[in-house]
Amino acid sequence: MARFRHAPAPDVQREIADLVDSLDFSHIDPDRVHCRRSEGSTADIYARIWELPSMWQKALDIPPQYVLEVVAEHFDPLDEDEKLKTLIHELLHIPKTFSGALRGHRGQGERIDGHVVNRYLRRYREAKERENVGQLSLPL
Repeated sequence: MARFRHAPAPDVQREIADLVDSLDFSHIDPDRVHCRRSEGSTADIYARIWELPSMWQKALDIPPQYVLEVVAEHFDPLDEDEKLKTLIHELLHIPKTFSGALRGHRGQGERIDGHVVNRYLRRYREAKERENVGQLSLPL
């Protein structure tokens, strides 16, 4: 059995910052979403998001934080759209209060399901297309 390891995932960190900006997830502070890539996990998932409970926040005297873990064996082989959908799904678990807690799939507000994730992916693609068109029309 492979030994469980994890390390920073700067590529995922950049993607999270881009998603937050492009989707106007203004309630999310990407500097307090720490991205990690794990290997050797027995979990049959692509990614998961971890909360920092309020007791730990208070004990350590730090603001709310999240850890977004991608499981290398399952996440890395995905195509770009599937990776984006996975990351969007995980970001949707962060509540509008950015309290350090997590939203469930059917909690208050918008459900977290494939239809909602696909809608956000379309919004992201449209935002990137507008951004690219704007870059092309800049004067030289």
